[in-house]
Amino acid sequence: AIPVRSSRLPLLSDAMPAPAHLFPLIRNCEISRICSTVCYCHHKHLCCLSSHFAHSHFRYATQKKFAALYRPKENFNRFIHTRDYASTPQRFYLTPPQVNSILKANEYSFKVPEFDGKNVSSVLGFDSNQLPANAPIEDRRSAATCLQTRGMLLGVFDGHAGCACAQAVSERLFYYIAVSLLPHETLLEIENAVESGRALLPILQWHKHPNDYFSKEASKLYFNSLRTYWQELIDLNSGETTDVKEALINAFKRLDNDISLEAQVGDPNSFLNYLVLRVAFSGATACVAHVDGVDLHIANTGDSRAMLGVQEEDGSWSAVNLSYDHNAQNEREVERVKTEHPKSEEKSLVKQDRLLGLLMPFRAFGDVKFKWSIELQKRVVESGPDQLNDNEYTKFIPPNYHTPPYLTAEPEVIYHRLRPQDKFLVLATDGLWETMHRQDVARIVGEYLTGVHHQQPIAVGGYKVTLGQMHGLLTERRARISSVFEDQNAATHLIRHAVGNNEFGTVDHERLSKMLSLPEELARMYRDDITIIVVQFNSHVIGACQNEEL
Repeated sequence: AIPVRSSRLPLLSDAMPAPAHLFPLIRNCEISRICSTVCYCHHKHLCCLSSHFAHSHFRYATQKKFAALYRPKENFNRFIHTRDYASTPQRFYLTPPQVNSILKANEYSFKVPEFDGKNVSSVLGFDSNQLPANAPIEDRRSAATCLQTRGMLLGVFDGHAGCACAQAVSERLFYYIAVSLLPHETLLEIENAVESGRALLPILQWHKHPNDYFSKEASKLYFNSLRTYWQELIDLNSGETTDVKEALINAFKRLDNDISLEAQVGDPNSFLNYLVLRVAFSGATACVAHVDGVDLHIANTGDSRAMLGVQEEDGSWSAVNLSYDHNAQNEREVERVKTEHPKSEEKSLVKQDRLLGLLMPFRAFGDVKFKWSIELQKRVVESGPDQLNDNEYTKFIPPNYHTPPYLTAEPEVIYHRLRPQDKFLVLATDGLWETMHRQDVARIVGEYLTGVHHQQPIAVGGYKVTLGQMHGLLTERRARISSVFEDQNAATHLIRHAVGNNEFGTVDHERLSKMLSLPEELARMYRDDITIIVVQFNSHVIGACQNEEL
């Protein structure tokens, strides 16, 4: 298996859900009499899909007519509107300990160890957390220290049409990046060790929550593909120092190519054969950070985001974007797609803000339905297992599908040189950014990490507020400052705000309780999976590096 140094044992993969029949569309996305409220679905992904392949992330519309049924996104603060009925069901609210139990179930923290009482790393540590909306959750996260080169890797992965692709990418991508960064001599040493049957040099030290498992069944397959990659790197040795940006791009593209190739070749083991097909036919976006001293690289594919938290001279907080969404809202991305296909397809490439009228992200791993030729898709599906051949989604061919591939996994890489005022980095899937503005994220995390809360006037946004309501808001703010909700994890604190904030920008326990009380089959209608990593930087080390170069 791939060499790993970790104190935690990987857990077994979750059971593979069998493909299911299409479920009926919920008209107008309206559900009533839940916790004595009427909730209106705001989410941009809603559509009618197979419960296995597409109900989970709502990024696809499998038929052209379904695309028009997507509701536009509304303000998150309008999720829940109280309404009285002649016969009102009994209210049920989670208690604060129950809310905390849910919010903290997946939290993880890592502090970079000190040497001789000092932290010589530019990273102090990180906090991460996940809050599911899909069942099972389709987001994944990864964090690891590179052992044969310098630096730390952190990433969030947002799956769609199932969790298989996000799971595979979260397990494999960091190895491809680490191998891409290795010098030629180390690659030769690893290959010679494999040839002679000796123990391999550990490449990564993983920092994992117990729920973040590795697939034991696929480890040999994944290792063989990775080995083929480093053998090719050995053969292509140019003798030049590896460029981080180039290494990131090559790793992303090569892993996606291996995912595609493994699905085409298949596997004699029926379980693995179905697994590689599930990985290839589902999809995942990825946002990865590589931190080495003051050098920060962000490699992004899709619509997860990276944001830098900067503390200004007056102590206030500002946000700096370190990634760009690859979707219809990015004009440069739309132009890129159009230039890669004939002008005759210009009108059909992007419809209703989706690639071919179906897919929201314009870059992603997997999603071979947007990459393979029609002939190849039919051959693989027809020769594949019955579960694949009987599934409506895998047999569906996108409309106006003439000149594939329409989708790429190639990342956009942004470099930033860290400064002492750069205090933290937030990596998060779009479940966070759909509910919170980046400036609010920077302020909330900054105040949490420093314990300093700047008292801005309470904004009521045009609402009519009574003196009693204003007194309640001020009292709540005072309580929030003193307790910080007892969160010991910055990512947990951010999720609490993302789900529980009211129209005045404060956490409303009643709202938070209602959102967390929704049953699994309804939760996805009001929000997406949320995965967050908050990386805290060491300003002293960064400042010292800056001074040495002056």
